[in-house]
Amino acid sequence: MEYAIIEASGKQIWVEPGKFYDLNYIEGEPGDVVRLNRVLLLNQKGKINIGNPCLCSISLQAKIVKHLHSKKLTVFKVKPKKNNKSKQGHRQKLTRLLIEKIITKI
Repeated sequence: MEYAIIEASGKQIWVEPGKFYDLNYIEGEPGDVVRLNRVLLLNQKGKINIGNPCLCSISLQAKIVKHLHSKKLTVFKVKPKKNNKSKQGHRQKLTRLLIEKIITKI
């Protein structure tokens, strides 16, 4: 099993080639190819490489599938004894990526 742990959008994500992942918005058109360089760990055929903090010679090639919005989050604040209430909604812009392959530059 081949997988990598990457840092993207301020999060650490376990990714595998051929799967889809939703990350914070990345500029680009659907169909564009994106390189993700912050690979923290790589497992290829049982051989594990750990970066310090990341592996410089390894990157991921991903394709932008589409842009979408996440589920709506409702923020409701109440201040007791002040008769003050506020309700606000928020939908985060996301980008769906297809991880195509792991590139090693050795």
